[in-house]
Amino acid sequence: MAVSTLLLSNSAKADQTEDFYKSQDLTILIGHPPGGSYDIYAELAARHLKDFIPGHPNVIVQSMPGGGGSKATAYFYNRAPQDGSYIGLFPETIVYVQLMDPVQGKWDVTKMHYLGSFAPVNTAFLGHKGGAVSTVDDLKTKSISVGCSGRTSQSYQYPAVLKAETGWKLKLICGYEGSSAYTLALLRNEVDVISKAWNSSRAEDRDALADGSLIPILQGGLKRVGELPQVPLMQEMVSDPKAKQVLEFISGGAAIGRALIAPPRTPPERLAALSAAFDAMVKDPGFKADADKSVIYLEPTSGKDVQAVSDAIAHTPKDVVATAQKAFEAE
Repeated sequence: MAVSTLLLSNSAKADQTEDFYKSQDLTILIGHPPGGSYDIYAELAARHLKDFIPGHPNVIVQSMPGGGGSKATAYFYNRAPQDGSYIGLFPETIVYVQLMDPVQGKWDVTKMHYLGSFAPVNTAFLGHKGGAVSTVDDLKTKSISVGCSGRTSQSYQYPAVLKAETGWKLKLICGYEGSSAYTLALLRNEVDVISKAWNSSRAEDRDALADGSLIPILQGGLKRVGELPQVPLMQEMVSDPKAKQVLEFISGGAAIGRALIAPPRTPPERLAALSAAFDAMVKDPGFKADADKSVIYLEPTSGKDVQAVSDAIAHTPKDVVATAQKAFEAE
């Protein structure tokens, strides 16, 4: 009798979930303008996710730029509908903002629910053929310049922490207006190295990568990205356990990557339906073909595993967080 009651209860919840999505749009909120990688992954999801959600809702993408994604994340956590009609695709750095800038980071990522990640966002340190840097040994032994945009970007933060923990002679030259500008500076030999999201570089710079003009020499992330199996990680450059911990902390967000997330109070049955839909979507041949046609990198991770990474970052010891902050401020 108890089993029968449970089955009826589950069936009723499934019917309710289907009924909800039959009459309700699903919004994917992003914190950046249209056209960038956040929008690209969100639009890819919008084209396919509905096929795997009970009730097959219309899926739309809403952009709310501001504060490097912080404006949208704060709205999502504090004010957006939490009935299963809203999910988000925000920077992997929102957990760092929560830790390092609580005035801006008015949310708690541990109370939100990752549905899954399309791909990690490892950072590739790139050198230039014929330039000063083409190998990791060049990074270790030479005085080199690193092009970057601003202090809140990974193009500054990754090399700043790497410099602090290794003692390498890196001179950070910031002020470039985005990754395209400092990539051009590298190709012109105005700087020796840049760091850039591999997901972006593999598409934007594919000709230069293919002919060897740009050379991946180091990467940031918790594991080597599938397309760069021979390129070492930042934390592999140090032997001191504390230094390794700091470098793993700052690059841990790469494993979160471009990920869908649900707000804290999403009903459990709708959260389960959304998670199952993501898992089914990323295995679908039509979805994969669409991503391949659009040169969108895929290396999916389950919501459970992404959540574990995010929670681990959120619970990083305070002394490690303080060391990373000190490195940011040293430059």
